[in-house]
Amino acid sequence: GTGLNPLRGQNNVQGCSDSGCMPNVYTAYQPLTDLDVRRKFEEYWHTRLPEQPGLTTTEMVDGILSGQVKGWYVMGENPLMSEPNLHHAQEAIEQLEFFVAQDIFFNETSVYADVILPAASFAEKEGTYTNTDRRVQRTRKAIEPIGESKSDWRIICELAREMGSEGFQYASAEEVMKEISGLTPSYGGISYERLDRGEVLHWPCPQEGHPGTPFLHKDGFIRGKGRFFAVDYVPPAELADEEYPYLLNTGRVPFHFHGGSMTRRIDRLEEEVSTGFVDIHPEDADKLAVVDGDSLKVTSRRGEISIHARITDEVEPGMVFIPMHFSECAVNMLTDTKLDPQAKIPNLKICAVRLERENA
Repeated sequence: GTGLNPLRGQNNVQGCSDSGCMPNVYTAYQPLTDLDVRRKFEEYWHTRLPEQPGLTTTEMVDGILSGQVKGWYVMGENPLMSEPNLHHAQEAIEQLEFFVAQDIFFNETSVYADVILPAASFAEKEGTYTNTDRRVQRTRKAIEPIGESKSDWRIICELAREMGSEGFQYASAEEVMKEISGLTPSYGGISYERLDRGEVLHWPCPQEGHPGTPFLHKDGFIRGKGRFFAVDYVPPAELADEEYPYLLNTGRVPFHFHGGSMTRRIDRLEEEVSTGFVDIHPEDADKLAVVDGDSLKVTSRRGEISIHARITDEVEPGMVFIPMHFSECAVNMLTDTKLDPQAKIPNLKICAVRLERENA
């Protein structure tokens, strides 16, 4: 029932998107530039809201360096592993006037935080996850939060009240969900009560009693049989050349998750893949006189890392691959900050590099 299925990089990305965790929309993609939508949220929250979209994460990094952004409040993210061109990101973070990090573990970015707020893990809080097929699933607290940690929503509410807000008076995660349902047409009929009864609900589920929509386009496509538009191929911002003759592709391995701040603490997963590597095709390895396990210096126009070689035909000649999870050989030291003009996604996947043996 998903149609074209984007394989998301993190759990509950669908739920985050549905909940308005993007700089240009409120919940369920209601545009903040729509005056009627904005008024609805302003009346509910009793406050004025911005008329223009905010910044993406990569735009925020540039905004720090230009003086547009003065402070950061980062929840459950590790930008000094996940942002492109980490030298650039580190320079920006060091210039922040005030930086709050809210997370379950200390990570590479936490080093620069002025304040660290300990958050609760998934097993220590109530909530929902939304699957890629739009199914909303309940999660239930298995244990009480450890130490001084608290659920994200509770930390935000307490902080807002300390800052003088008269809102944020929620007493439970269920009350937050009721607000989401009340302001979000596609979630209007989704409630903890129904989910706790075992009902399987996929949005859109516009009102109480609606069965949900397991197959979004079952009876026909919402806006006709298709919408076609021509596109021109645009090559990557950086291609191989004489100085940097290899194309680097970045990605993941099955045993680790994103920046590794959780999975690299698990001994069994570290046994599977304990550090980073650079995949090189046998033809290129012969040219470079490289064998499995050799230490290489991989250099781009932005930085360099030391990493061990893995000879494999899983990559094409002229291509190399490095996974993103390992801070000791962080591939985003090499990647480029240039953005796609429409999606505003940086060139995290492809850049030009050169390879040199370090143990020759």
